[in-house]
Amino acid sequence: MAIGIGRRQFISALGGATVAWPLAARAQQSEHVRLIGVLTATGANDAAQRIYLAAFRQALQKMGWIEGHNVRFDTRFAERSTANLRKYAAELVALTPDVILATSNPSLEQLLQVTRTVPIVFAIAIDPVGSGFVDSLSRPGGNATGFMMFEYSLCGKWVELLKQIEPSITRVAVLRDPTITQAIGEFAVIQSVAPSFNVEVIPVDVRDKAEIERALEAFGRSANGGLILTTSPGSVTHSDLVATLATRHKLPAVSFERFFVAAGGLASYGPNLVNQFALAAGYVDRILRGEKPTDLPVQAPTKYELVINLKTAKALGLDIPVTVLARADEVIE
Repeated sequence: MAIGIGRRQFISALGGATVAWPLAARAQQSEHVRLIGVLTATGANDAAQRIYLAAFRQALQKMGWIEGHNVRFDTRFAERSTANLRKYAAELVALTPDVILATSNPSLEQLLQVTRTVPIVFAIAIDPVGSGFVDSLSRPGGNATGFMMFEYSLCGKWVELLKQIEPSITRVAVLRDPTITQAIGEFAVIQSVAPSFNVEVIPVDVRDKAEIERALEAFGRSANGGLILTTSPGSVTHSDLVATLATRHKLPAVSFERFFVAAGGLASYGPNLVNQFALAAGYVDRILRGEKPTDLPVQAPTKYELVINLKTAKALGLDIPVTVLARADEVIE
């Protein structure tokens, strides 16, 4: 009898194990560590980029994705090198990540040249349809989706803002990276609207620190000048330098992001980029939970922010018009 009871207990225990094993397997699957690749065109020491990526990770953490527990990150910084971007894009795709965050047009462009299957979320993209990144905003149609930075038409607002702040401006240095497709589009819009504001535009490359210093020193020798800092990895990296040089050479300067103004630039008009990286985390979360990029529409900013630095205005000897101040979302004093 003892043997019979033992046998029944063993069979019972074995039956329980057959139930427990699938449960254990499912538990292990649910705790599977997901891999998120991140490709950025700037350097690891870029202050603005660190803030953007911190916002991205913090947003993911609030959604339950804890680094070292159920997610890990592989981040590659291209240090403003197209060759590095190409290399790191291939390396990240070879790791077969669950999803890749592309921080800008250059990163996204290189990734899409390597893969049309690995899901990609872009935090910032300019003209994603015209650039061929997606089929349409409502139905991206491929393996990439995310958030627009702005339409090219916004660039004309930078010229308008400069003239509203300082009507005497007749010359504007446009800092851009001519090797980036988006820079061509931005400069074209600025150039097209400039005649209506009686402004001449002069392109200045932002790829090299010494080049920027030489160009702005030469540009600043003549009167009635202003400056526009367009989007590019170099613009982000050198925003502090440009802000300093603009003040030194008495050049009212407008950019697309708040960090330029916080660094001493005069004004910015554009989307909240920190918020865009947090929103990108939401799309990454949805993809990790099973949704497809093609089913997630590309979203445009619902609001653009105007930021003014009154301390810089004083240093430039400018009185910001009340009409401009009344529209500002933030005034730095």
